[in-house]
Amino acid sequence: MTAYTATEYDPEETGLLAPGSAGTPAEAATSDAAFLRAMLDAEAALARVQAPPEAAEAIAAACARPFDAPDVRDLALRARTSGNPVIPLVADLTAAVPEHARAYVHRGATSQDILDTAAMLVASRTLAPLLTDLERTAASLGALAAAHRDTPMPGRTLTQHAVPTTFGLKAAGWRALVLDARDRLYAVRDRLPVQLGGAAGTLAAFEAYGSDPLALVGAYARELGLAEPALPWHTLRTPVADLAGALAFTAGALGKAAADVLVLSRTETGEVTEGSGGGSSAMPHKTNPVRSTLLAAAARRAPALAAVLYASVAAEDERPPGAWHAEWEPLRDLLRLVGGAAHHAVRLAEGLRVHPERMRADLDLTHGLIVSERLRTRFPKDVLARAAEEVRTTGKPLADVLGVSSELTDPTHYTGAAGPLTDRALERR
Repeated sequence: MTAYTATEYDPEETGLLAPGSAGTPAEAATSDAAFLRAMLDAEAALARVQAPPEAAEAIAAACARPFDAPDVRDLALRARTSGNPVIPLVADLTAAVPEHARAYVHRGATSQDILDTAAMLVASRTLAPLLTDLERTAASLGALAAAHRDTPMPGRTLTQHAVPTTFGLKAAGWRALVLDARDRLYAVRDRLPVQLGGAAGTLAAFEAYGSDPLALVGAYARELGLAEPALPWHTLRTPVADLAGALAFTAGALGKAAADVLVLSRTETGEVTEGSGGGSSAMPHKTNPVRSTLLAAAARRAPALAAVLYASVAAEDERPPGAWHAEWEPLRDLLRLVGGAAHHAVRLAEGLRVHPERMRADLDLTHGLIVSERLRTRFPKDVLARAAEEVRTTGKPLADVLGVSSELTDPTHYTGAAGPLTDRALERR
């Protein structure tokens, strides 16, 4: 298999409006240069599994040649005529190999075979660092959960104080979502298939050239390190849809943690802060929660990108006009977006600062009302409602209004099974 190389970024893709992915491994792994490299890898592998050794070596050598941004730009412009970049690429590759090897370039394949296979290679290569980042994030969140297993804080429902919880349980929940995302992505990655079907998914051309078409698909998959599909999937888009779903879920999982951090780090709350916030162009005093902001942005964009990929499942005939073409940019954007989010999530989790003293102070804001649920076992609902109104209007402690021990209204003594739940969540690996 041709060694994967890609420039850090393409001059045509500066990332100016994409700070969430700029400079991340996902940006490099999904660049135009990376897609071109994957298409060339697919062509080289196809030659190795069906061409004579001398011809296969010549084609692989041509596929391994260095390339630069003008090459990629030229292909993009020429693709406007053919509707996809594989056709001009095959023309260039055929011209670049010796005469004796030209008949074996792209032999039996269709453009979609190469571009779909390249997309799966790019996805696999992007998921590798993404999964590493999820593992690191989960490890840091696990450490936070263990360290704050019994750190009490307000639990909030519909934006209001509900009952006490612990920061350990909250962090354990974030970790559980990250692990859910990790498991889904591992499962999807292991099933990413090559595409090889020929003009209409029958493999007829390969058979005409004298190959065993089913054996050829298996050899092609092994050559590229991808899965062997049961059927050509030109219009059976399960691989893309599954990848889209797992990526969109991952964005949401990371976005949940970010959403909580954004709320908890508000100036008037201050229960957590990012370890290295960003500055403001106008207000020198500010330290903005930039990592969480980038994760929140990714979580909002990802579902829309996934929706395009799901819509393309309803593709007509054996090769579709438009449905397949609609996938390319949103798939790349989704890989890049979620890969960038995972990269920032590591820094967020590793640097997050927790402020137990602020959590304790916030627990006392309602003067004991946060544990009113606990007192339902002693007082009728209407009595508690009147007591709550008196607490709110007078500021008296709930314990004094009801004439009970202050220990009974101490929020730190009403966290339920938060500790054991945290322990159970941390048993998962």
